[in-house]
Order: sequence, then C-alpha cells, then structure tokens
Amino acid sequence: MNSLEANIRDNKTKGQLNSVRNSGNVPGIIYGGKDQNQKISISKKLLKVLIEKENFLSNIISLNVNGKPQNVLPREVKYHILSDEPTHVDFLRVLPGVKIKIEVPVNFINHEKSPGLKRGGVLNIVRRKVELKCPSEKIPENLTINLDGVDIGESFKISSIKLDSEVTPTIQGRDFVIATLAAPTVMKEPEKPAEADAAEGAEGAEGAEGAAAAAADGDKTGSDEAKGDKKEGDEKKPAEKKPSEEKK
Repeated sequence: MNSLEANIRDNKTKGQLNSVRNSGNVPGIIYGGKDQNQKISISKKLLKVLIEKENFLSNIISLNVNGKPQNVLPREVKYHILSDEPTHVDFLRVLPGVKIKIEVPVNFINHEKSPGLKRGGVLNIVRRKVELKCPSEKIPENLTINLDGVDIGESFKISSIKLDSEVTPTIQGRDFVIATLAAPTVMKEPEKPAEADAAEGAEGAEGAEGAAAAAADGDKTGSDEAKGDKKEGDEKKPAEKKPSEEKK
C-alpha cells in the first residue's frame, strides 16, 4: 500500500487556495463516514508520482494527516485546463463494511503460453475495466485472466473470473464478455524468394531478346524477298530497241 503525507489546511478564500498551489502543494478533501470532511494539502511532486503509477484511482492509500494515518481511496483528480497539472484531489475514507462502486482494471497474463496467439490470433479486449460493487476493504487490485492454453475462438466472460462473495459487478442479469481471442483478420501471402524474382527477370529479358531477334529476321527476310522480286522482273522485261536500229 502506498502512503502519502498530508497537512490540514484552513483556507477560506480563493487567494488562500491559490497560495497553497503556489507553494508546490495540491489542495484536497477527505470525506465519507460519520466524521466531518477534512480539508488537506499534499505535495504536488509526491502526488504526481502516485498518479503516474497504474490504477491510481482504484488503489487504497495510507494518508498520514498531521501524523495520523488513515486509509483512503482516491476518487477524483482535477487538472489545470492548460498545464495539465493536478489542482485538486478527493479522497474517500475506507470504512469496514461500507460498500462502494469502483472500476477495477483487467489484467491478462501468460500471453506466450496461448496457442491461439502463437498462430496469429488477436486478443480483442471489450472491457479494460469492470465496475464492481464491494466493501472498501475488499477492493481487488485487478481482475486476472489467464491466457495459458487459450485457443482461437474462445471468449472470456465475467463468470470466468473468481470474485469474493461480497464483490459483485454492477452490471447484473447477463454474463457480459470481457475479451475474445479472434482469428487473424488479414492473411499474409508468403513472400516470393529473391532468387525466383531474379530468375523471372532473366526469363523475361531472354523472351524480349528473342522477340526482337525474330522481328529483325522477319524484316531482313522481307527485304531480301523484295530484292528478289525486283531482280526477277528485270530479267523477264524484253530489251527495248533503239530508234536508230528500227530505221535500219
């Protein structure tokens, strides 16, 4: 369980609240139970470290208020619209027997042991978080789904997750799906070997050269035939008599 130091604050005006923020702290409030609400301030630097950790809003924190520890649950963090820095945080007191609604993250384990994923299957996550109703002292850290031995076509429903008898999903009346292991949507064609590409390229070049050679031979033959026709025609044509010979 993470812990965080907090101090009681007693500011009543907006200027005093801004003074808290300008000093490197974030104002907050603790509420819930029979005790009165407590106005507190905490270090912005330490708060940001916890916020950056996964599932900040679903993990119980031990908050030391002026040296007195109490278990709380972060419920809401407000941020500056431009700088995105935390400007206020709400904490709910964790009291035995009091049930609350909370979103708990789903955690998938043993991906490498799933035959479906090894064959190219795709894990489609329908719900990354599930809202539960449970006693504040029995909040599960996460909901674990084991992928060991899971093949393509299988699905995971809320009924497949073992929950404490006092922990129930807020969605009642149906066994809703959390995730499915589906077949690959696109099948990749095997890549053509480089050698085959080179061979096809060579065959194409040879075919082009053959076609060019055949065309050249055809042109040459046609030219020779034309020459032969011209020669034969010259031989058959009778010799013309000269005018002077006709007079004689």
